[in-house]
Amino acid sequence: MISGKTTPRPRTAVVIGGGITGLATAALLAREGLDVTVLEKNSTPGGRTGNWETGGFRFDTGPSWYLMPEVFDHFFRLLGTSAAEQLELVQLDPGYRVYFEGEKDPVDVQATREKNVELFESLEPGAGARLEAYLDSAAEVYDMAKKRFLYSTFASFLPLLRPDVLSRGPRLAKLLLQPLSSFVGKRFTDPRIRQILGYPAVFLGSSPFTTPSMYHLMSRLDLQDGVLYPRGGFHRLITVIASLAESEGVKIQLDANVTAIRTESTGKGKARASGVEYRDAAGNPVALDADLVVSAADLHHTETRLLPAPLQTYPPKYWESRIPGPGGILLHLGVQGELPQLAHHTLLFTKDWKANFEKIFGKHTSVPDPASLYICKPSATDDDAAPAGQENLFVLVPVPSDPALGTGGIDGAGDPRLEAMADTVIGQIADWAGIPDLAERITVRRTVGPGDFSADFNSWRGTLLGPAHVLKQSAFLRGSNASRKVENLLYAGGSTLPGIGLPMCLISAELVLKRLRGDTSTEALPEPASAPDQAR
Repeated sequence: MISGKTTPRPRTAVVIGGGITGLATAALLAREGLDVTVLEKNSTPGGRTGNWETGGFRFDTGPSWYLMPEVFDHFFRLLGTSAAEQLELVQLDPGYRVYFEGEKDPVDVQATREKNVELFESLEPGAGARLEAYLDSAAEVYDMAKKRFLYSTFASFLPLLRPDVLSRGPRLAKLLLQPLSSFVGKRFTDPRIRQILGYPAVFLGSSPFTTPSMYHLMSRLDLQDGVLYPRGGFHRLITVIASLAESEGVKIQLDANVTAIRTESTGKGKARASGVEYRDAAGNPVALDADLVVSAADLHHTETRLLPAPLQTYPPKYWESRIPGPGGILLHLGVQGELPQLAHHTLLFTKDWKANFEKIFGKHTSVPDPASLYICKPSATDDDAAPAGQENLFVLVPVPSDPALGTGGIDGAGDPRLEAMADTVIGQIADWAGIPDLAERITVRRTVGPGDFSADFNSWRGTLLGPAHVLKQSAFLRGSNASRKVENLLYAGGSTLPGIGLPMCLISAELVLKRLRGDTSTEALPEPASAPDQAR
């Protein structure tokens, strides 16, 4: 238990990891009245939501899609502010562009539901009306998920035994057991539409052929609500949340590599968290006491590296049956001249869709060639992202989650195999998007591979995101955000509840606060968050 009749309420907390989850968690805990310290192993905060600047170019190095804006705004309102006060959000129109292998013309996904209905009708007669029904279903499931599942710690299942959940039981069961690809395939025949509706599975670190069709709710986000962009880039979120955390009294310690979670025995094979041990920038060992420890680091790393075997809720054997999300080869490219062929978000989809995913998630993995991939061009929207008359590109190629694929570098200095893959990808973009001189126009080049994610973020198997959202790794089957063997040890981030993505990471921070309070409700907390009246 975190709090109760026999357990004193924690007064001090240490949060492991200074990414968006760790900073958000720290801010909420500090507002709750705790004395909070964040320990970040790297020299800058942000984790996967990082940035890299060189020669007038500014690159986001991680997340780049601003979806579920109401989740961001709710988090900010918990801290007494709002997204409108903290960020300058821009509506993208088109939301994104898609190039299909073998098709001459790309498809621009529009900014509104009405325009996307027209778009689908132009691709397949009758598809407009079917999209209306599809999005109605997506909205209903999304609202249900947000009300009953996303904000639940699943510490108790009683709050789920509500009429609105029970009445939808048979339908929810079918949506959980049917893969997204089949759900889409029964409604649309045009392969372009099927791919547009199936791609959101990648946001969940999975494949449309294994992701439950429950997640068709994702299409509500891009096809109905549209896609936003925070001017200044996604690292702006880190700057803002870090500032809010510090204003609540949080201390952020960089270059602090946590090496162990300290515990005190409570008998019968269980213990209580009492702090952490870490190494500072000079490599010196440091011990830090705390009543509450929250790890926003990779859950596999936390459990298998920071805790002794007898106290591991998720030991190495547990991970043998888990399915990781994809790894990734990332390219950060500075390009001379403009690239009108590319939108702010551009996707390239291969014709043999299923084979592409089999190479990433199947039993015998390999790097797809050609690959379905994603390109972000923030300079389309943000003048400060690149020097005048030039463009910055962030390219993501989903690959198997395998650190052996290598590490990247600047100006071709990465592992030769990975750099060769990057060359192939650049050639593919040039060919498919009609930019024949793309390679010659590149003036800045940086690559990142699964080996970098393993080294920099302690990422399990070098995965980009965390465990994939297949059925056995979704909702309460994803695991618990509280250790079963160590009292006052909680977990947050994409590898635990509720899952992958920046909005989920913010909700994950809120679930820590719910655990602290013993709150088993399924809905978002009232705004703003305020400390309880009880004495500290």
